[in-house]
Amino acid sequence: MTAGTGSGDYSGAGTEPYAIGLLRSMLQIPSPSYGESRLAAHLVTVMRELGFTAYVDEAGNAVGEITRGPGPTVMLLGHMDTVPGTIPVRVEHNRLYGRGAVDAKGPLATMICAAADAVDFHGRIVVVGAVEEETPLSRGAVHIRRTHPRPDALVIGEPSGWQTVVLGYKGKLDLRYRAECPPTHPSNPVPKASELACAAWATLLDVLGPDAGHGDFGTPGPTLVSIRGDLSFAEAEFSVRTPPGYDSEALVARLSERLPQGNLEVINTVAAVRVGRADPVVRALSAGIREQQARPALKVKTGTSDMNTLAEDWHIPMATYGPGDSRLDHADDEHILLGDFLRGVDVLTRALHELSEHFAPRNRLSLVPTMRTSGED
Repeated sequence: MTAGTGSGDYSGAGTEPYAIGLLRSMLQIPSPSYGESRLAAHLVTVMRELGFTAYVDEAGNAVGEITRGPGPTVMLLGHMDTVPGTIPVRVEHNRLYGRGAVDAKGPLATMICAAADAVDFHGRIVVVGAVEEETPLSRGAVHIRRTHPRPDALVIGEPSGWQTVVLGYKGKLDLRYRAECPPTHPSNPVPKASELACAAWATLLDVLGPDAGHGDFGTPGPTLVSIRGDLSFAEAEFSVRTPPGYDSEALVARLSERLPQGNLEVINTVAAVRVGRADPVVRALSAGIREQQARPALKVKTGTSDMNTLAEDWHIPMATYGPGDSRLDHADDEHILLGDFLRGVDVLTRALHELSEHFAPRNRLSLVPTMRTSGED
């Protein structure tokens, strides 16, 4: 699909009233996972008004494309879906409240405005509002990975804080354990299904070892997601956040050997992702932060995002960025500071210009991909 230039229709997406009004309109449309269609239609309308060629794809993603002459393709991908729950949309003390203000409509609105503002960018920008990021399978990002040509660079929209760039995320291994036993009296000394499910969790912790936990990027972190059942049937779900290079298959094999009763099933697995400080996207975002008279911070996260999903096949420069405090993800008082949101638009706009210069033809022969999935800088 050929994108429009945007120069004729664009009229100040980065100005305060427009950017804030866009984010407010997005927050006013509920979009829990599997219910993003209204928001997708709204974003297509918005992007068309800004000069993008925009459409809803087969997976339900909102996709906008804008081309300003020959040059690289940069994809900006955030997600439209939120966890369930309603937060009244309002502005109080320079804070905009609403479900998704931080995770992740704020970063997605930042991407739309920055793409429209980056009038000096030479090349093609693709903005994606993805569906179902908050679900185990990330269907929206998987569809983009399968159907779109690999871009030259990628920015994932998640709340990093406007002064911070995220270099990577842990991977994830989701497991389900089920046990069935003949009905029996509670005093019977034979194993019961409920006991087997509890023992399976204890066995997982033992297999992972005493250093496992969520406090370190380099170690696996287990979570007991759910457990339910009775004496005759029980089911438990476990999630293990895995560091770069972790052998998930070996973990499943060892755990299966220790659980001769019941059935252990792998629900989903995604590898960790980690880029270096010299990654072109990291450098471009850092330059944008410095232009705002701030010192950029770099960090890794123990959760997962669509960066993991796309990095499985796209070995390209990438990083995650977006205004908002990630400690407010899914919180009952989720909100974003309006000043931080507007600074985020300026940072990403400058980063797009930097990427356009980096990938200019004179630099193409010297480009060395720096993305990797393990190790320190």
